[in-house]
Amino acid sequence: MQYRRLGGSGLKVSEISLGSWLTYGGYVEKRQAMQTIHSAFDRGINFFDTANIYMRGEAEKVVGEALAGYRRESFVLATKVWGQMGDGPNDRGLSRKHIIEQCDASLKRLGMDYIDLYYCHSPDPSTPLAETLRALDDLVRQGKVLYAGVSNWTAAMMTEAVHIADSKLLDRIVASQPPYSMLRRDIEKEIIPTGLKYGIGQVVYSPLAQGVLSGKYKSSSEVPGDSRAASERGKQSIAKYLTDANLVKVEKLAQIADGLGLSLPQLALAWILRQPNVSSAIIGASRPEQVEENAKASGVIIPDDALAAIESALQ
Repeated sequence: MQYRRLGGSGLKVSEISLGSWLTYGGYVEKRQAMQTIHSAFDRGINFFDTANIYMRGEAEKVVGEALAGYRRESFVLATKVWGQMGDGPNDRGLSRKHIIEQCDASLKRLGMDYIDLYYCHSPDPSTPLAETLRALDDLVRQGKVLYAGVSNWTAAMMTEAVHIADSKLLDRIVASQPPYSMLRRDIEKEIIPTGLKYGIGQVVYSPLAQGVLSGKYKSSSEVPGDSRAASERGKQSIAKYLTDANLVKVEKLAQIADGLGLSLPQLALAWILRQPNVSSAIIGASRPEQVEENAKASGVIIPDDALAAIESALQ
């Protein structure tokens, strides 16, 4: 496993990280989820991602319990705040009240004294950005959070956050979590250049396009019964990727991967990691074997001629 700096910080994270969206705390049985997390750690993955909103806190509980047996300094744990966690008017968003209360709630569910990386899960236009950044800075100063990040923010929002932080001497955000894959490349235009400019590392999610780049889907209308796409929630998340046009691309990409002696997921992950501004790619795994295969993408360098072939296949 290779490690990279998280943005402009000194924190080192594994190129492949393990997430818990749509898996732990619900879709995957608890014992299997914990085995998968342990397998990831054994493969050198030190970066684990969750969020308070995943299964309304249940994912945090599973991740926290699975990591409880390891030295706290041996892993990097990320969680998020923003989503609806109750029925009250202040039970969502990025207000100071919600951020402070949800940080404490996440720490309790995780069974941890601090969170390594705390993300704003989505923008909150109803809260002044300065209020959000001040709350995050206070959590850093209290030692409850070590680094702050954002998820699903635009380049303009991140730029504004950096300028406000600098003007008020607050901790800068060091990470951004956007979707990125061979089948969704919009961050290349503005997000990545902004990250390079301000030292904000990309920790990308859905690097396998919700499993479409795993190669297991052969038809846009028929999905394996044991796949996440077979569930109602999973079906909704994969719909934008599981198209006939994309499956044609996937077939071409699989041939390129085979020619390089790689699996299709390994090729897809290595392609993402060609970007120096990408600090880590978050995989979602329901079985230890998936982690073992995907972890092998770390350190893979794709030759220039193969990169050109990939670009042609994606057109």
